Amino acid sequence: MTRPIDLNADLGEGFGRWVLGDDLTLLSLVTSANVACGFHAGDPSVMRRTCLAAVERGVRVGAHVSYPDLAGFGRRFIDMQPDELTDAVLYQLGALDGIARASGTRVTYVKPHGALYNAIVDHEQQAAAVVAAVGLYDSMLPVVGLAGSAAQRAANHRGVRFVVEGFADRGYTSDRQLLARTMPGALLTEPATVARQAVQLLSWGVESICVHGDTPNAAASAAAVRAALVKIGATLQPFAS
Repeated sequence: MTRPIDLNADLGEGFGRWVLGDDLTLLSLVTSANVACGFHAGDPSVMRRTCLAAVERGVRVGAHVSYPDLAGFGRRFIDMQPDELTDAVLYQLGALDGIARASGTRVTYVKPHGALYNAIVDHEQQAAAVVAAVGLYDSMLPVVGLAGSAAQRAANHRGVRFVVEGFADRGYTSDRQLLARTMPGALLTEPATVARQAVQLLSWGVESICVHGDTPNAAASAAAVRAALVKIGATLQPFAS
C-alpha cells in the first residue's frame, strides 16, 4: 500500500493556566493540527504557541471551529440560527488565520469540533451555514467531516472540497456513525486497539485519521497509529497544501 493518508489531532485546547493534552509530543507525530479557535478552548496565546510549534515541525494548521461553548468544551448542541453560525465560524477562522500568518503559516482547512461536528452530520441548515462561512472566507479551504453527512452534501453543492475523516480512538455503530460519548465503547484508549482501528479505517476510504488530543493515552495512541500505518506501507502526508 502506498496511498497517502493524513494523521490529525485536536490541539491547542488549553486555556489560560489550564493545560490539556501533550501537544508537543502529538505535533511530532501528526501531519495536521486542528487548532482550537477560542470558542470551545484555546486563547490567543495558546493559539499562537500551537501555531509556532506546528511551523517548527512542518505540520499543517486547521481551524477547529466550534459553537460558542467554552464552559461545555463545545460538546453541547446549540440551536443557532444559520446566519449566526456562519458569523461565528467566520470569526474563528479569521482569528486563527491571523495568528497563523503571524507565526509563519496559514489555516489550510476547517474541521468543526464536538457537538457542531456531530450536528452537521444530519442538520442540513447548520451544515450549510458552516460551509457557507468557509466559502465566504476562502472557498479553496477543505472541510473535514464524516462520509455521507449533510456537511459533505453542502460542500459538494457549494464546490468546496470535502475531506472524509475517520476516528482511530472512537467507537462506531454498525452503520459507521460515531457512538455517543455517553455510550459504552465510545472511547478507545488502548494504543494497540486504536492502531488496529486506524488500519481498518483505510478500507473505508478515509483521507484523514484523527486521534483526539484529550483522550487518555493520546500520545501513545498516535505513536502506535503512525507506526501501524508506516508498517503497512502507507505514506503519511497532509491532505492540504
